[in-house]
Amino acid sequence: MPDDTSLRFYRGIKFIPLSKDQKAYGSIGGEARLNYAIFKNENWDKASIGVNRFILQRYVLHTDLHLSNRLRLFFQLRSALESGRKDGPRPIDEDQLAIQNLFADVKLFTTQRSGLTIRLGRQELDYGSGRLISVRELPNVRLYFTGIKLMYQYQKTRIDGFLMMADTINPGVFDNKASRQANLWGLYMQTVIGKNRLWEWYYLGYRQHARVYESEIADEQRHTLGTRLANTGTGLIYNLEAAFQFGRFGTKPIRAWTVSMDLGYRLSWLKRPVLLGIRHDYISGDLQRDDGRLGTFNPLYPKGGYFGFDPQIGPANLIDLHPYSSWQLSRALEGQLEVVLNWRYALQDGVYQPNGAFNQSGFGSRERYIGTAYLGKLIYAFSPFVVADVGIQFFQIGPFIRSIIPANTDALFTNSRVVFKF
Repeated sequence: MPDDTSLRFYRGIKFIPLSKDQKAYGSIGGEARLNYAIFKNENWDKASIGVNRFILQRYVLHTDLHLSNRLRLFFQLRSALESGRKDGPRPIDEDQLAIQNLFADVKLFTTQRSGLTIRLGRQELDYGSGRLISVRELPNVRLYFTGIKLMYQYQKTRIDGFLMMADTINPGVFDNKASRQANLWGLYMQTVIGKNRLWEWYYLGYRQHARVYESEIADEQRHTLGTRLANTGTGLIYNLEAAFQFGRFGTKPIRAWTVSMDLGYRLSWLKRPVLLGIRHDYISGDLQRDDGRLGTFNPLYPKGGYFGFDPQIGPANLIDLHPYSSWQLSRALEGQLEVVLNWRYALQDGVYQPNGAFNQSGFGSRERYIGTAYLGKLIYAFSPFVVADVGIQFFQIGPFIRSIIPANTDALFTNSRVVFKF
């Protein structure tokens, strides 16, 4: 634990009075993250890069000003750097300097039971389990939007409505480009039931120019209707989610869907708590390439590493079975083990990346099984401010990969990270 001097300093920057009555105040915070990764045969191809070693760095600094009971200003700078990667940084690796957040919150009204707040400017969005909208914490470059959000709270129910633009991320200094059109809009409602249960309903609208799928490239406008029921307490825990999508991809109608079932049991009565669980996802793909419609699910803006930290497989045209466990090995040390089995849902559709972008064509293969990922991770908390983790993942390719890549091979990923937050 930090000594008294460091605690006093920390408390001093977390509450800085700006008025005599202390109703106006500010705070300062930030993050420094160092990540060393080794990817071996990440494209499942012996003829490609081979071993790829690289370093990722992320630095974040923010100030949070509460100027009155009704007005809040938040500003955050972020620097994401990459070095050593043989084929250069991916879009999720580097953005040398950018404004991550710059928004104003204005409380339009507030009572003991309810309140309405409007948020204007650049901001992050994170909803549910991150399957469709996430800040994308695991990749080096976090995701942000620019727009307007209304947040209504009534007792244990919250309803958010938003209209957002998604910037094009460039690797330089303050060079990200606004889309100048609404890319994401929607309503998200959450109700807390009892102590630990959540029930969520949502509608999400999405627009993108020149979206790439197995069948073709075209402009896309898509609508998502979904619901989620979750219990995050002790004992039996669950996370159940289903969503249906419709809209237009070029001239084609869209009909896509997903169902996710996550069941676990938290043994909190043990001296060192243990979590055992299993997840099963069905995520639609395009069953018939030339039937005049698109059946591939679009995960919109999902979190990275949803199926491990393998950068090849994402939540589109996928069936997966995912047993997992975590142990609190000591007061500061946690261990995690996972296995992810992956199949294609539609045999005429390919494999997609974690962000939903098209990766490998599958049209020429009749094989369904993609492969199995084996993952292990250790997480150690040195203090409330410093956490380190080391992870390893072995991806054993299945018949599908062997059928489409001539010089195919298994892949190995290791990742070591230290994070300091204040």
